[in-house]
Amino acid sequence: MLEVQGLKAGYGLSQVLFDMHLSIAQGQVVSLIGRNGMGKTTTVKSIMGLLKPSAGSIRINGTEMRGAAPYRIAKAGLGLVPEGRRAFGTLSVRENLLATATRGKWDLARVYALFPRLLERQDQLSRTLSGGEQQMLVVGRALLTNPSLLILDEATEGLAPIIREQIWSCLSTLKAEGETILVIDKNLKEMARVVDRHHIIEKGRQVWDGTPLELAAQPELSQRYLGV
Repeated sequence: MLEVQGLKAGYGLSQVLFDMHLSIAQGQVVSLIGRNGMGKTTTVKSIMGLLKPSAGSIRINGTEMRGAAPYRIAKAGLGLVPEGRRAFGTLSVRENLLATATRGKWDLARVYALFPRLLERQDQLSRTLSGGEQQMLVVGRALLTNPSLLILDEATEGLAPIIREQIWSCLSTLKAEGETILVIDKNLKEMARVVDRHHIIEKGRQVWDGTPLELAAQPELSQRYLGV
């Protein structure tokens, strides 16, 4: 579904990605992991068209999309849960969910079933929600675009443990339903519940990929590349 090859990107004169590779097949849940500042979010921005790469290839369902506008990336089937939540603060929960919704298997009723708290808060302005509720909101908003690939960039960062557990349970449900997901996170233990394959990034390059079991069997990899 998604294949990234030889991707180079950066900001002005500062190059961040040097030779990034990443692939995701239909129905897979894969991770992109690494220490802070290694290029994870830059990779996501490049894939989503928010940053124009200087070289390389980004193919979505076989079609070259490198450098395409973000709306074209979204129309091609990619949905993003961005780092930092970014709900529309002056819109209600319901208005946030419907603002970018498209027709498909995900509708408002299914999102409310996945996150009952959003149904309870549907008439509140999103800026009045707790951080955890806002995270549920942006996940639900992304699902309502009915993406072929859902990308979650640090979706559990800064959340209370009980809310993090709800997000991971949500991802387990999505995996069981055959959704294709790219997750960027730091919690290896929780990711092991849902991830089929890890990709480790170091200084703008993929340096290792394998299953959670293979990573757990090589603790030196975590020590070397993840700082844990």
